[in-house]
Amino acid sequence: MRDQIQEWMQALDDVVRLDGPEVAERLVANVVRRAATLGVAPPVAVDTAYVNTIPVSREPDVPGDEAMEARIEALVRYDALAIVQRANLRSPGIGGHIGSFASAATLFEVGFNHFFRGHDHPDGRDIVFFQGHAAPGVYARAFLEGRLTETQLENFRRELEPGGGLPSYPHPWSMPDFWEYPTVSMGLASLMAIHEARMLGYLQARGFLEKKGRVWALVGDGEMDEPESLAALALAARESLDNLTIIVNCNLQRLDGPVRGNHKIVQELEGRFRGAGWNVVKVLFGRDWDALFEADVDGLLVQRLGEAVDGDFQRWAAGGGKVLREELFGGDLAPLVKDYSDEALDALKYGGHDRRKVYAAFAEAEASTRPTVILAQTVKGFGLDDAGEAQNVAHKTKKLSHEQLVRFRDRFDVPIDDDDLEDTPFLTADEEVAAYLHERRAALGGYVPSRRASRPAEKTAAPECFEPYTKGSERESTTTMVAVRLLSKLVGDDNVGPYVVPIVADEARTFGLEALFPKIGIYSPGGQKYEPVDSDQLLSYDERADGQILEEGISEAGALASFIAAGTAPTSHKIPTIPFYFFYSMFGFQRVGDLIWAAADARARGFLFGATSGRTTLNGEGLQHQDGHSQLVAMAYPNVNAYDPAYAYELATIVQNGMMRMARGEDALFYITVANEPGPQPAMGNVDPDAIIRGMYRRRRADRDVEVQLLSSGTLLREAEAAAELLTEEFDVATEVWSVTSWKALYDDVVQTERHNRRNESSKTPYVAQLLGDDAACVVAVSDWMRAVSAVLGGWIDNLTPLGTDGFGLSETREALRSYFEVDRQHIAAAALAGLARRGHPKGMTMKAAFDALGIEEKTWQTGK
Repeated sequence: MRDQIQEWMQALDDVVRLDGPEVAERLVANVVRRAATLGVAPPVAVDTAYVNTIPVSREPDVPGDEAMEARIEALVRYDALAIVQRANLRSPGIGGHIGSFASAATLFEVGFNHFFRGHDHPDGRDIVFFQGHAAPGVYARAFLEGRLTETQLENFRRELEPGGGLPSYPHPWSMPDFWEYPTVSMGLASLMAIHEARMLGYLQARGFLEKKGRVWALVGDGEMDEPESLAALALAARESLDNLTIIVNCNLQRLDGPVRGNHKIVQELEGRFRGAGWNVVKVLFGRDWDALFEADVDGLLVQRLGEAVDGDFQRWAAGGGKVLREELFGGDLAPLVKDYSDEALDALKYGGHDRRKVYAAFAEAEASTRPTVILAQTVKGFGLDDAGEAQNVAHKTKKLSHEQLVRFRDRFDVPIDDDDLEDTPFLTADEEVAAYLHERRAALGGYVPSRRASRPAEKTAAPECFEPYTKGSERESTTTMVAVRLLSKLVGDDNVGPYVVPIVADEARTFGLEALFPKIGIYSPGGQKYEPVDSDQLLSYDERADGQILEEGISEAGALASFIAAGTAPTSHKIPTIPFYFFYSMFGFQRVGDLIWAAADARARGFLFGATSGRTTLNGEGLQHQDGHSQLVAMAYPNVNAYDPAYAYELATIVQNGMMRMARGEDALFYITVANEPGPQPAMGNVDPDAIIRGMYRRRRADRDVEVQLLSSGTLLREAEAAAELLTEEFDVATEVWSVTSWKALYDDVVQTERHNRRNESSKTPYVAQLLGDDAACVVAVSDWMRAVSAVLGGWIDNLTPLGTDGFGLSETREALRSYFEVDRQHIAAAALAGLARRGHPKGMTMKAAFDALGIEEKTWQTGK
């Protein structure tokens, strides 16, 4: 039996040698499939032996000057360390990370010198998502290139210092000419990279890009535990994203300890990626191990490496040659290293620190017809010696002692004297190094990372797209319906139509977007290979290779990642796309708010539509779907323009304003909540469009000196208008109504005005106070959101009574829910009458009296505690 197996293994070796590994891979796959038809269970594992994927015989020659690149890497390593060290000596506790980049430096440098293409490369530019904690290494290289100043490095994590500073991590908001994508919400980089690679295919299929370039993501093995990090692997393989490479820096350590102390993270990730259909390249051992593997004729070394767990590898890296000899090469393996000193064993490097091995993996990825993941084994804190190399404290290391710096200097041959090390000065590139740096980047099409200003759209949508919604209609419609109809008009507009990117997470039919299916199609790289079950219907499902809609399936995270990719295309690719993403408002800021924050940081532009919004408006759905807080959460996002329109003309005005701003090149990001409650749509009349954008305007005037002012937004504006009728006709209270299109815009204006007044010792009045003045004895603010949304204005509006929908939602009718949450017309009127009473107004009533007068029954109400 053993001889038979050996013969089969020899035959497989011959196939690899004569026909190549691709043919051998197909052969093995066919054998597994054949075995299944014969009732033979396939192997459970989809990982391979714990060795390098690329054999020595297939390693390509490495172009360039390896000695020069070693010099550059040494300088970058040192300056990256110095950035963090100097920052913490100057400002103890300011933070920063040395260990992550120390482990990833070779991965970064091989990419910078040979693979990462800039904006001006003739084959298309590359997008690189950099491992966030390794930011000091990216800053250090940019400094050597002359793109950052010594003052900026000196002010690492001190952005407000004179002369400028550097943010802790990749933040395009802070460095709009440098960083492109934020990556320190760990786990998001791989998801964003997958959807960016897909977006490049989408843009190429639709004729916007001639060559789509590549997407690279450098991530850590620890962050791969985040659910988002592996969420889209199948999509990448399904759509054959051959322009995508994820490099996982497998230093085997996360923030507190080993990633898989009792297991193997490399093998686990290999199984996940291979199972999803990816090309997997393992870079585990450097060239110094090649002779050992060649001498390992019985496979005992490979077997021992396969049996060891990551906790073992970490201990061996920390213990050095003596520990390696005792624990790995003991027993039967001792003869393998009998001619090696402990120092020679200590010098054995893992694959992620060997330029030749890393270059081979990168080249393999570029040639692959599938998405590729490179699993590169490294040592966290590589080169930091007892300051943190392979130690659990490596992530917390901020400073090295003089003796540790000396050992670091000697290990990497950094050109600096002992006396100078005391101050850890930044090292600049000499003439020879600078020439090499600039030559390599010129050959690759420019510097990376680099962000260029948004490309303005040459035109905006024609006014005819918006005019129908300003005229009003007695025919009832919802704001969700209005938004979808407006989108349909925009898609058909000659100026902007091709650049509109509709995105939906498998709720197109819920929102009425299915009308777009036959009009512009759903993007699917392979087209539609089947006849849809509804092909005989007018609104048949329609997938096309050049489709315009991105239908993401049930994945809000995937849809947001596509939104980021489309929303940053004006800067990344000079294509003025405008994404329109429709989603259940409950599943936006609540479920994937981290990705919306990333979109804001990345300066993405586009429209987020929170559909079927409101806690009492979504009829019958209940706790899990009824959203009463997304407008509150949106207030925390500094550059998100959040609106809650009540009527079609408000919605059209907001979208038109946003598109005009984007046409000027502004990275404008809008969140607009729309609802599914139908009602007649009034005409815009003489309403000032600027007032709609600024957040508030008067909807109903009082016929005499005003006594009550009602502020409302969204669907509850109709309840406020009905409450005004009640107060006027039944209680003779002069009442006016204000439509609040954006609570956030009002709040932002107040904050900015107060800041201006403090700095300039002036008395400028906030916009909301200008409008309301001191006319009313009582102001009631009501919305379908938590009362905190309107209560934020309490410091600037006298006599404000906020009403809202605090608590969990319930499955009920709209009428019952509004009564329960005390936001219907009767409760609004009662709140106004009670507010008048508190001011001593003769028309005021106690709350109990107001309830009796309005026929409101007392009830028990809890917020879900």
